[in-house]
Amino acid sequence: MKYISTILLCCVLSVCAHAQSLDKLFDSTATGHTKVRDTYKSTRIVQGQSTEMLRRHELDFRVTHRFGDAGGEFGGTKTFFGTDNSTDIRIAFEYGVSDDLMVGISRTKGSGDLQQLYEGLVKYRFLQQTTDNHIPLSLAVFGNAVISGMPSATDKTSAAYFEDGADRLMYVAQAIVSRKFGDKLSLTLSPTYVHRNHVAYMDMNNMFALGAAGRLKLSKRMGLLAEYYYPFRSQESKDYFKSAKGISFYNPLAVGLEIETGGHVFSITFTNSTAIQESQFIPETTTSWLQGQFRWGFNISRRFTLFGKKDWKK
Repeated sequence: MKYISTILLCCVLSVCAHAQSLDKLFDSTATGHTKVRDTYKSTRIVQGQSTEMLRRHELDFRVTHRFGDAGGEFGGTKTFFGTDNSTDIRIAFEYGVSDDLMVGISRTKGSGDLQQLYEGLVKYRFLQQTTDNHIPLSLAVFGNAVISGMPSATDKTSAAYFEDGADRLMYVAQAIVSRKFGDKLSLTLSPTYVHRNHVAYMDMNNMFALGAAGRLKLSKRMGLLAEYYYPFRSQESKDYFKSAKGISFYNPLAVGLEIETGGHVFSITFTNSTAIQESQFIPETTTSWLQGQFRWGFNISRRFTLFGKKDWKK
């Protein structure tokens, strides 16, 4: 099972490379159908991916930050409601190869046992919803590979113990299905598979999760976001971590407010997850909204067009 996700990611890339036949079958421009725009304002919703893509030759510089607990034992006025602390930081460059294919690299601080995370990602959109419902929804696939650059721990039961280089790797494969209802509401479902080559004792190498998200348009440039993931962790694993380590796992829940200002999209977010990477926040959220263990953060997206239209034809 160790290399299942590697094979899965290769399959995603292979599908993307051979997707031209599907494009011809659902070519909305050839049949005069108008594509739905701005299902979301960004390629991400709060933490997870949306079906939105970068345009061809567009570069997206992204900064994501999560502060510490707003309440509870480590929050309150003594840390200015978590602002004094940082649980995770991500800096990324993502690039539109075409209007339906984007790639990216990132470096994330990491939260929990694994830190110093380096990521390569790819996302491909197979379908884009049309206004006349000729294509009733948008469909994209996302995959990434993440490697930790931190020194190995000495405890063999720790997730940070690396016997070889392969133990440092984690993968995510995800399908993203979304639909925009009218001018105000967008909804998304995201079946997700997470594989981690090495995990702590009694943790799960392979985990499935189902994500659900939505956006409510408040004005031309503002929207309210909500996102929730349900990881399918085994009861045996939950019981062990609770009894042996006093750790309880919670489902990631996030809300946010996005603001668009031209080529700049800014989001203010609140979530119980300390981590930013999918391979961490989906299986490893151990903090609870009800105990004040939520934190605010922000996402900044600034897009640049690297080539003009004349350059595209060269």
